[in-house]
Amino acid sequence: MATSKSKKAKKSTEKPKNTNTKPEVTVVEEIVTVTEPETIVTEIAEVKMKENKKSKCIFANFFAKKGDPEENILTIFKTPKIWGALVGELIGTMFITMLLLTLGIYQPLYVLFGVIGVTLAVFTLSGAHLNPAITAGMMATRRVSAIRGVLYMVAQVVGAWLGLVIVNAFRMAGETKVDLPALTAVEASNLWQLLAIEFLGVFTLAFFFNRAQEYKSRRSAFTYAAIIGGGMVLAVLFAIVISSNFFKISNNFILNPAVAIMYQIFPTSAENFGTLISKVGLEVLVFILAPIVAGILAFFVGDIATTLAGEDECEKHHHCKDGHCHEK
Repeated sequence: MATSKSKKAKKSTEKPKNTNTKPEVTVVEEIVTVTEPETIVTEIAEVKMKENKKSKCIFANFFAKKGDPEENILTIFKTPKIWGALVGELIGTMFITMLLLTLGIYQPLYVLFGVIGVTLAVFTLSGAHLNPAITAGMMATRRVSAIRGVLYMVAQVVGAWLGLVIVNAFRMAGETKVDLPALTAVEASNLWQLLAIEFLGVFTLAFFFNRAQEYKSRRSAFTYAAIIGGGMVLAVLFAIVISSNFFKISNNFILNPAVAIMYQIFPTSAENFGTLISKVGLEVLVFILAPIVAGILAFFVGDIATTLAGEDECEKHHHCKDGHCHEK
């Protein structure tokens, strides 16, 4: 009897087998987000609008007035700052002229140290243009106002004249009369050669000056002066090698219209008045007009390169909204 009860108990504890049990299947639902065509078109339009705004901002930065927007002929003389700037340009150009007339352009190392020193001395006064071709480039790219640029050019010419007077006075007071370096007269036969030398030299100097403006805003005076000095030396070396070795011409470049004007480049005698005017015209073309054009062109090339290389920089200086750009 006991045995039969235990079997029944054991039998009752066993679970019945379910032959119809199916394996469990885990269903993973994948949610796919379908973007409506209208949304895609809207996003593309927004991207294009941002690109257009950025392009407008870049061009606005390129053509924007980079100098004092409030400066004009009525406001420039209200503060004494302009007089300090003019004194800086006058004294600086005087020293540059004395440097070139005493040590000469055939001493590039002396020119380097001299230009760096003079630039550092007048850097905070006027920016140390010291060359009408540089000032013309600054005016064309709207870094200085027209009235400031004209005043700078006048100060540079007067400074070059003072430098010539001082050096010539010491020369005349000496026991031995040493002649100043003389320029070979510009003739129709060598016109294009002299134009090329002046143009290349001033273009090199002006491009370096343009690039130095990036460091002027960072108050790195020595870097600013070193770039300008390096550009001056490179321009002089180009002029020396090309004129002496390639063209077989000596003493036929100045690279500074202010110095050229005061350095007696204009002839004072000729066979007749027509010949005199013709010679004066050639001198003006080579030593004044060509350098000024080279300076302006070099500044525009430098600004174009800066704009293309630093497109995002315009957002720091301009606020663009609804297709219009304003200076911050």
